[in-house]
Amino acid sequence: SVRAAFQRLGFMTALASTPEQIEGASRVVMPGVGAYGPAMSELLRRGWVNALRARIASDRPTLAICLGHQLLGQRSDEAPGVTGLSSIAARASAFKPGVLSPQMGWNQVVPEPDCTVLTEGYAYFANSYRFEEIPQGWLGAQSVYGGEFVAALERGNVLSCQFHPELSGAYGSALLTRWLELTEATC
Repeated sequence: SVRAAFQRLGFMTALASTPEQIEGASRVVMPGVGAYGPAMSELLRRGWVNALRARIASDRPTLAICLGHQLLGQRSDEAPGVTGLSSIAARASAFKPGVLSPQMGWNQVVPEPDCTVLTEGYAYFANSYRFEEIPQGWLGAQSVYGGEFVAALERGNVLSCQFHPELSGAYGSALLTRWLELTEATC
C-alpha cells in the first residue's frame, strides 16, 4: 500500500536489499507492519541499523510509518530488552489498561504551530503502542486515544508518523506530497 501511494503520486519505488542502497537512496521509507522485536532483529540481520541511524542523524530524507515510527525510538514495551534505532529519545508504551487496543480507525492529528509538513486533519491509525510525549528537538502532532499521544514527528527532512499516510485518503496523499516537495531540494 505504501508503494502504491507513491506510485499514485508519480514516484517510482524500489525495495532495498543492502545497507549501501539505504545509504545511497535519495529517500527512504520505513513502512510499519509487524512487531518491534522481530523487526529490529531483521534490521540487525540485514545490516541496516547503522545505515538508518546515519541517514536520520544527517537529516537525509527518511519517512517512518507506524512500526517504523516506533523503531526510531530507544525501546518499546512490546519487546523489553530490545534496543531500537535510538534516533528519537522516546519509549513506545502500550495504551493504558481499559483502553481498547489496537486503536483501529480514523483519529484527528493536531500539529504544533511550527510544523512544516504536518497539518491538522484526520488519519488512519492501527497501533497498540505509541510515544506519549514529543521528544526534545522534534516538532510533532498529537492525537487523543485513551489520553494524548504522539501522532507524528518531524525534524528537517525526517518525517515519522504513527498513523498510515498511505491509508489516510486525501489527508495522507497531501502529507506525502508535502514531504516529497520538502525533500526534493536535498535529493
